[in-house]
Amino acid sequence: MYEQGNTRYKILRILVVAVGVVMLLRLFSMQILSDEYDQKAMKNIVRTEIEYPMRGEVLDRRGEYLVKSRVCYDVMVIYKELPKQGFDTLRLATILEITPEALAKKLEQARRSPRAPIMVTNYLSQDNKLLLDEGSFTGFHTRFRTAREYPRKIGGNLLGYVSEVNDRQVRMWEYYDIGDYIGVGGVESAYETELRGEKGVRYRIYDSHGALKGEYNDGVDDILPVKGAQLTSTIDARLQEFTEELMVGKIGAVVAIEPSTGEILVMVSSPTYNPDLMVGRQRNNNYAAMLHNQRQPQFNRAVKAKYPPGSTFKLVQGLIGLQEGVLRASDRYPCSMGFSYGTRKMACHAHSSPLNLQDAVAHSCNAYFCYVFRDLITNPKYGSIKEGVRRWNEYVYSFGFGRRLGTDLYGEGPGYVPTPEYYDRAYNDRWNWGSVISCAIGQGEMGCTPLQMANLAAIVANRGYYYIPHLIKHIEGRDSIDRRFYERHYTLVDSIHFVPIVEGMWRSVNVAGTSGKARLAGLDVCGKTGTAQNPNGADHSTFLSFAPKNNPKIAISVYIEHGGFGSEIAVPIASLVEELYLTDTITRPEMVEKVLNFKPNYSRNYDEKQRKYDLKRAEEQRKKRK
Repeated sequence: MYEQGNTRYKILRILVVAVGVVMLLRLFSMQILSDEYDQKAMKNIVRTEIEYPMRGEVLDRRGEYLVKSRVCYDVMVIYKELPKQGFDTLRLATILEITPEALAKKLEQARRSPRAPIMVTNYLSQDNKLLLDEGSFTGFHTRFRTAREYPRKIGGNLLGYVSEVNDRQVRMWEYYDIGDYIGVGGVESAYETELRGEKGVRYRIYDSHGALKGEYNDGVDDILPVKGAQLTSTIDARLQEFTEELMVGKIGAVVAIEPSTGEILVMVSSPTYNPDLMVGRQRNNNYAAMLHNQRQPQFNRAVKAKYPPGSTFKLVQGLIGLQEGVLRASDRYPCSMGFSYGTRKMACHAHSSPLNLQDAVAHSCNAYFCYVFRDLITNPKYGSIKEGVRRWNEYVYSFGFGRRLGTDLYGEGPGYVPTPEYYDRAYNDRWNWGSVISCAIGQGEMGCTPLQMANLAAIVANRGYYYIPHLIKHIEGRDSIDRRFYERHYTLVDSIHFVPIVEGMWRSVNVAGTSGKARLAGLDVCGKTGTAQNPNGADHSTFLSFAPKNNPKIAISVYIEHGGFGSEIAVPIASLVEELYLTDTITRPEMVEKVLNFKPNYSRNYDEKQRKYDLKRAEEQRKKRK
């Protein structure tokens, strides 16, 4: 029995010693070899804070600010760090510029997640941030942000805006976390990666009560944020503002391009909106109001709308006819108030007859270009009308129609050019040239964006080629923009064939034609009017132009929904924009007043109250400009 008890004692002693050794080894590992618990302890006092960069600015082509950034702050609360004795909620609500009820609601939300930072409010100014710091409101922290501001208050649907990311965006891109901001629409979205900059990280030490004690490791481990790149746009701010003023109370778009570079000088979609409405705490309310506005101020018609080009498209028909040899510039066709085919007739306005190509362009003769289009798609060398239309498609595509041009704005629309396959479906394989004759004058199924039409003006100005239209000409820190914007894109029409078309456009403005209101002494303006038929109301008014005739500096397209004849409203708008750009002045104030007071025939869809508001805004802009 004694020996058995002694054995048990020895075993117990060995076990005790073994457990002791294991514990000593574990303590040695934890305290000497491993820093795991050091790290856990540090996490209790060292807090990682994201440092947000300043967002890059956007300048106009002359260096004037279109978009700037100002400092502001998000205010966060961590419920666990709030003082047990409470604090002055009324004073805090006053500093944060929110109601005590709103503050109480945020504190209740924080109580449900006591360790998580909960946003109380945003867009806190620097002055109010100082008041918050002086008040020593323990548990409340600020997070540096920037907010956008717009010195000219122009280009709402061109520039875009900045908004908080949603869950889908957080899942899609590693860069973003909940609470981050991202560019939405326009330049802000297209150049988001350049504008946003790079986040920084700051390590700060807090005590157990949440009070800041200082920088961890004297800030050696901090990563500084990198400011977003500054963008220089192609937009002329003064010209953009003036054009927006002219477009007040109208629905449509104006796009102006520098033909020699493809740089967009003006891109106005009307109605637009004051971009300041998308900044600050009322942004969501303003956004909701715009969504319910039937005139869709956030819809960029300049790059997304699909309009029938109308008579401006006759330029393309004439060029294709010359290239394919079914037309000579000297060819004359009769016009007896229109073009008859079968029992139908394509009407035309009164003018002398017959006309050659140059005068047909100048007077915008429908019949002339119906003959050209008919002869083109029925050319025997194609073998069939279907193949004639297919060849016509190829030419039209080379002018940038029926496809996206590839500009640097997201959401660009392709427009539409009908194909033989479309007509096969539409007419159950039973159609002829008469079924598609409306395409001769840019009607029927044809659809183009204002950007595509301005690009056509640039193509004619360049006598056969274009550069992809773009909005940004320089990015800070880079030697050049995307190389694709420097490449020439040629049409399938030889440059020699543009000579009579240009001559016809010049005659239309300067001799006798439909574009006489566009004449500017000594500037050799060239133009082509269009009156696009509209089955849902009054016709649309459109105009293409470039100036001067030789070495052109500006090419422009104007499209006004329900504006009537092209010469009525589209021509004056284009002419005023060209005059300001080319001469740096306006010598026809009476034309400005006429444009401002022009009332398109919107019938019941037109909001007179909205029009009066728009005109008041235009008057304020005009006084500011003076």
